[in-house]
Amino acid sequence: MNDKKRTARPTFTDQEALQFHSQGRPGKLEVVATKPMATQRDLSLAYSPGVAVPVRAIAENPSLAFDYTTRGNLVAVISNGTAILGLGNLGALASKPVMEGKAVLFKRFADVDSIDLEVDTEDAETFINCVRYLGPSFGGINLEDIKAPECFIIEEKLRELMDIPVFHDDQHGTAIIAAAGLLNALHLTDRDVSNTKLVVNGAGSAGIACIELLKAMGFAPNNVILCDTKGVIYRGRTEGMNQWKSAHAAETSDRTLADALRGADAVFGLSAKGALTMDMIASMAPNPIIFAMANPDPEITPEEVSSVRDDAIMATGRSDYVNQVNNVLGFPYIFRGALDVHATTINMEMKIAAAEALAALAREDVPDEVAAAYQGARPRFGRDYIIPVPFDPRLIHVIPPAVAQAAMDTGVARRPITDMHVYKAQLSARRDPVAGTLNRVFERVRRSPKRVVFAEGEEEQVIRAAASFVNQGLGTAILVGREDRVRETASLAGIDLSGRNGIEIHNARLSHRNAVYAQFLYERLQREGYLFRDCQRLVNQDRNHFGAAMVAMGDADAMVTGVTRNYSIALEDVRRVVDVKPGHRVIGVSIALARGRTVLVADTAITEMPNAQELADIAVEAAGVARRLGYDPRVALLAFSTFGHPKGERSARVQEAVRLLDKRRVDFEYDGEMAADVALNRDLMSVYPFCRLTGPANVLVMPAFHSASISTKMLQELGGSTVLGPLIVGLDKAVQIVPLGAKDSDIVNMAALAAYNIGG
Repeated sequence: MNDKKRTARPTFTDQEALQFHSQGRPGKLEVVATKPMATQRDLSLAYSPGVAVPVRAIAENPSLAFDYTTRGNLVAVISNGTAILGLGNLGALASKPVMEGKAVLFKRFADVDSIDLEVDTEDAETFINCVRYLGPSFGGINLEDIKAPECFIIEEKLRELMDIPVFHDDQHGTAIIAAAGLLNALHLTDRDVSNTKLVVNGAGSAGIACIELLKAMGFAPNNVILCDTKGVIYRGRTEGMNQWKSAHAAETSDRTLADALRGADAVFGLSAKGALTMDMIASMAPNPIIFAMANPDPEITPEEVSSVRDDAIMATGRSDYVNQVNNVLGFPYIFRGALDVHATTINMEMKIAAAEALAALAREDVPDEVAAAYQGARPRFGRDYIIPVPFDPRLIHVIPPAVAQAAMDTGVARRPITDMHVYKAQLSARRDPVAGTLNRVFERVRRSPKRVVFAEGEEEQVIRAAASFVNQGLGTAILVGREDRVRETASLAGIDLSGRNGIEIHNARLSHRNAVYAQFLYERLQREGYLFRDCQRLVNQDRNHFGAAMVAMGDADAMVTGVTRNYSIALEDVRRVVDVKPGHRVIGVSIALARGRTVLVADTAITEMPNAQELADIAVEAAGVARRLGYDPRVALLAFSTFGHPKGERSARVQEAVRLLDKRRVDFEYDGEMAADVALNRDLMSVYPFCRLTGPANVLVMPAFHSASISTKMLQELGGSTVLGPLIVGLDKAVQIVPLGAKDSDIVNMAALAAYNIGG
């Protein structure tokens, strides 16, 4: 069933994983102040004596803690490490990387602040007593990686004791996403919940939660058969039973999993690799629904299913197959909705609302941002698309409102939402584009892997980047360098290149293509004072010229360089080999990712003091980059002044550029001249009702190279932001330059952007 595979599964080495978690600040989280802390007055307001005012207010009215503290947007991710992923009981401390990761996902997908807490006890009562007294600190509790049956005891008791949502994601997250997919699979096969026979294999936390949710959604109890390693859980069974299994014991003569699956309409696998066999699948009813959700290896693979059934609908927990049951589709958004109404719990109605909203979303036409990841093959609701993909930007304004509304309808919301339309708009503004910007690029490249030249192939970070590029399924990495030096550097760094597919080493001096490249370069440069032997020397001895020639002559698709040379020098090298794209202007565009916003800044690398015509060209090129990244461009042409005040020579050029864009009748929003704060702040922009932009700008055209370069570098160093680039835009071939001394992760990102041909 290879046609159902979506991408090659991203892989990485143990060393890459350890380096990711250790480089820079160890771990994945830090605490950042949300209020200014620059002056004595700031400190007095933040702490003593100013802090006494909200203290007294909260003491008089505890609900004000949601207004004056972080409580209303803070979730604790808590574990004792007794069931870490698929690794088992490795202890509380070993669970910390996973819990930090969960906290990161809360922030990136739903702008929920989160902190991880690891509780070093396996005793359920001790765990409960530890967590119950933390309630005043948080708006919600996300329990994670706690083994059954203790997880049931802990969650049930904490829900009784605490007045905030307590949610064990291993149970309910999986259940909600799987239920959403099942609803759509039933719709496609013309089945109804009331008469569908479902077998659930795996009686742990997730299996029990799935059954409870599906029964609450209308599945008939006798039509749901639960199995564990000993077989069917039936009425009267005593071996290996507990109160949670007994609650779902069925009146049936089936005793084995194979018995239960004969004629079954659907099966949920929440167990282990190999638990389902091809014979079992063959015995199921027509159009069987098979959710094999064991990770990392499903109970049965789609390829095995397709060998015995051509009518099955299949889902797994894996990202390299269609229909991934991924908990990140649920927990960030469920907590977002619960927090926003100050819910006291997450009840069954809220879970059902989340599942139904997810199912409905999959039936809608997907936006361009999702379609971009499919390289033009826009996914449509059907057997291979029954669950939304994790980076669908609509999730943030679809799931939380459904959860919030259910909380209000069932009386567990302490602060109801009065205007749902406004709330949805606010949610859209919260979405963190960082989570989607690069992911769309990477997904697109994985679907059409490229040959990318890594010009400085003897540098350790470049070799690491090349290995990571290949491991992530992005294509072939071509390291330019002397093979013995490359392999020696790799060996000293612990990078194994022996027998590795996807990495090539090309020695510029020894390449059989040298003569062709030299002749190509000579034809370009002979009227600029270069002799043929000069071109030979450039090709033989300079890796930028050699690598750029590979791309120009079609021997590679893209190139990345810049680790060992200043940006401007590397660009000069490339420009000798690669032409400007006809009808375009070469510019530099930086992508600034900060506090949930993505802003493109141009020109940050090429045109030092642009005139009006050049500013207009820069605006057009930058808008094109925004579109290639999946954004609707809103372009602000910046100056120190705003709409004529105060006047100045640079402002006049910006005003003229706007008039030139008017004459061109471009198909994107633009306006200027305006100061940066007006362009980025909706409230300040509203002072100028005639402004053509419908919202804060996402493309900033700077009045000069100096301001563009200075501002982005300051933003990166002082503002806690991520800045990618400058990206080269407007060349006829895909070449990108990283900053001098770039880290391996930066090189991989830029290589992927080059392979994506972000420059046009």
